[in-house]
Amino acid sequence: MQTRLIILVVAIVVLVACRNESPSKTAAAHAPSVAVNVVPAVSREWPNLYEATGTVRARTAAVLSAKVMSYVREVRVSEGDRVRAGQLLIALDARDLEANRLRAEAGLEEARAALPEAENVIAAAKAQLELARLTHGRMSDMFEKKSISNQEYDESVARLGSALANYEVALSKSRQVKARIAQAEQAFSEAVVARSYSQITAPFDGVVTQRSVDPGSLATPGAPLLIVEREGAFRLEVQVEESLLGSIWPGLPVKVALDALEQPVAARVSEIVPAVDPDSRSYTVKISLPPSPLVRSGMFGRAAFPRGSRRVLTVPAGAIIQRGQLQSVMVADNGVARMRLVTTGQLRDSQVEVFSGLTEGETLIYPVPVGLTDGTLVKVRP
Repeated sequence: MQTRLIILVVAIVVLVACRNESPSKTAAAHAPSVAVNVVPAVSREWPNLYEATGTVRARTAAVLSAKVMSYVREVRVSEGDRVRAGQLLIALDARDLEANRLRAEAGLEEARAALPEAENVIAAAKAQLELARLTHGRMSDMFEKKSISNQEYDESVARLGSALANYEVALSKSRQVKARIAQAEQAFSEAVVARSYSQITAPFDGVVTQRSVDPGSLATPGAPLLIVEREGAFRLEVQVEESLLGSIWPGLPVKVALDALEQPVAARVSEIVPAVDPDSRSYTVKISLPPSPLVRSGMFGRAAFPRGSRRVLTVPAGAIIQRGQLQSVMVADNGVARMRLVTTGQLRDSQVEVFSGLTEGETLIYPVPVGLTDGTLVKVRP
């Protein structure tokens, strides 16, 4: 009797299990296989990179300011305008400077007007000196022959001395006049230069990146008015840990990534600032960027410095399925699609680094067919 009871219970359990079998599993067992392509997870040798972030700055930038205190009369450019070397950018009120220039010019003309008179005085004194010398020569001959008295001879000597003194005085006055002319010329040159300070021009071809002045403002010496950057000459300045000071040098090739550019660009280290910041324990590395119309100063950038190589497991970037914060791949496991959660790292040349979730040689379904789910039967195409 007890044996019959046990057999009856077992029969009931089997019957219930058969009735409760999942329709999805039954359907899956009889569903057709999905044809897929597969690629293996491959171990590769990748360069080991150190990434540093920084800011794009112009290689050449000029902060333009006034050299004299004056009111701004005209501003001919705005931010973003391209300028040419020598182009007038800002005009200051130059009335006082022009008055000083005219005054200096008048003084120069007055000084030059005195020069002909001084030269005439020299000529007259020189003629008197020549006459006095000739007369003294004749008197000397006559004095030796006892034809004139001592007094007459002494008078000729005195006239010669007086003529020589007058000639020296004339030469001295001429030198004074020429000195006044030189001073007047210097004053005039300074006035012309000061007058030129009323016109602020572009020091080179470039673009205006900042304007801090409007007409009517008072420009003071040293106060920034405009900033002009040389267009097309930019570099990325990044902060690098002091421990890497010996492994980075000018000319070192690096990869630079900017958000404005679709892909990283090849660049080279152009300058290293050896001073280390005591707060951050880092130093500045400047990297020259290739010309690009999309690059602007102030952009954020990342530089990747090579530091040897390392062995990594990689898969095609297109094989990664992103759902929120989770990343997964589909692998073909004995004819069945299985989802694997993975952790990824760097992306390089359409390959992505996989830290966990896969082992080398596993076959990934790639490309992943639309609607493929975990547990679907798959058939690998040859």
